[in-house]
Amino acid sequence: MAFSFFGLLFIYFPLIKVYFFPPQPLLPPHTKFSIAIPKINALAPVVENVDPWSRDTYQLALEKGVAHAKGTALPGEHKTIYLFAHSSDDPWKITRYNTVFLKLGLLDLEDEIVLTKEGIAYTYRVREKKTVPPSSVEYLMNLATDQLILQTCTPPGTDWQRLLVFADPV
Repeated sequence: MAFSFFGLLFIYFPLIKVYFFPPQPLLPPHTKFSIAIPKINALAPVVENVDPWSRDTYQLALEKGVAHAKGTALPGEHKTIYLFAHSSDDPWKITRYNTVFLKLGLLDLEDEIVLTKEGIAYTYRVREKKTVPPSSVEYLMNLATDQLILQTCTPPGTDWQRLLVFADPV
């Protein structure tokens, strides 16, 4: 039994480490689009125009940062911006950016999210959080509202449901 416990601890140590001792956020100097969520110590580049319907495409993008769903707005366009990222990954594949949204569920109403696009900061405040099944894709269809939607899988370590965080521009 002790061997099993230590085996599991060994396997999940990277995820435990990221949750309790997150790495200091760093952005490459050439990043032209990024996201910062101060409350959860999240800072990552945003990979633009990622096809949310192509698993191979978005899995590659999520290794480099948060994915911006192709066909949704960019900051400053006053329509829906849809960003998605992992809350966790296989313990042996955890890197600085593929667990960016691990603590997204800890956000509360009025918490701040900052998108920076080509040196201009756009601030948003959380309006609502919602958990939906993976089949609920209507949020990718209605894009006329000026808002930011963040998506990740929940509970962390599973892909059973999606956590959506809705934020309005300040």
